[in-house]
Amino acid sequence: MLFQEFRKSIEEFTTVGVYSHIRPDADCIGAQVAASLWLEKNGIRAIAFNDYTVPQNLAWLCDYFPIEQPDSESTAQCDAFILLDGNSPDRFGSYESIQKQFPRPSFMIDHHPEPKDAFDLSISVVDAASTCELIYKLYQEHDIDQLDGQAARAIYAGIISDTGSFQYDSVTPETLEIAADLLRRGDFRPNEIVEKIFSNKTPRQLKLLSKALHTIELYENNQIATMYVNSSMLEETNTSNEDMEGFVNYPLSIAEVKAAILLKDLDDKGVKLSLRSRSEIDVNEWAKELDGGGHKKAAGAWHPGPLESAIREVIKIGVKQLKRIEKNDLLTK
Repeated sequence: MLFQEFRKSIEEFTTVGVYSHIRPDADCIGAQVAASLWLEKNGIRAIAFNDYTVPQNLAWLCDYFPIEQPDSESTAQCDAFILLDGNSPDRFGSYESIQKQFPRPSFMIDHHPEPKDAFDLSISVVDAASTCELIYKLYQEHDIDQLDGQAARAIYAGIISDTGSFQYDSVTPETLEIAADLLRRGDFRPNEIVEKIFSNKTPRQLKLLSKALHTIELYENNQIATMYVNSSMLEETNTSNEDMEGFVNYPLSIAEVKAAILLKDLDDKGVKLSLRSRSEIDVNEWAKELDGGGHKKAAGAWHPGPLESAIREVIKIGVKQLKRIEKNDLLTK
């Protein structure tokens, strides 16, 4: 059983720190809340940590279980750590330095490819549509009746977020069966969660989106699209990086586009890249050439800038992958 060794190991501890990755999203926060609730239901005290403030559209999940910023006093209470939705220590902010100072057993649950060998026990399932799907299986293998309405809503939030509301090819029949069971056990309807996560845009965010849409450019016979946001656009609309959630899906939705990149120009801090694919293009491989990574269809990376250089280099890498795919297609015909 997938979680058998994990359950036996975690029962040895009295207080467990549960980390979600920096710049949190619905999958890591949903998994963190549901995992913390599972620990408490099984007599283990949980403390949930994230170095970043939980995004506004996910703050309601903290009503189910509080998430706090770590400090030396709170982390010192933990005799083990669980890390969720990230497969490398550097994805968890302060966790890495805390472990170097005072090492404790650590457990990782995640679905990203190429996990680091840096944990006492790793549950890495790349084929899982989300980390929340794995937390559902934790409940399922132990005692599914412990999965109450709060945990069900938290897990459902992560699943719909990481599957694009069940649009991505990572979705399997099992994913949909899990979602159906969550709706039954949680006694809620999909719109209750969808509206909290997605239907809360502000006028400022829409003004920023309007400016960003004007920057869309197409390359390689409309197969690759770019869109960018810079600091002046953020200043003019009184917005921040967090207000760009979902922007990359707009250039990706253009007919014939196989991959899209959203570039966030952070001036002297460099350019943050969000890459998405809806084709055979592997944006994880793409991002790795820029010291980033992620999933085959969704990945991230950084470029030192300036913006023009970042666009030029990212397109060059994408064109190289396109040509390789085209060559392979010709060879298989």
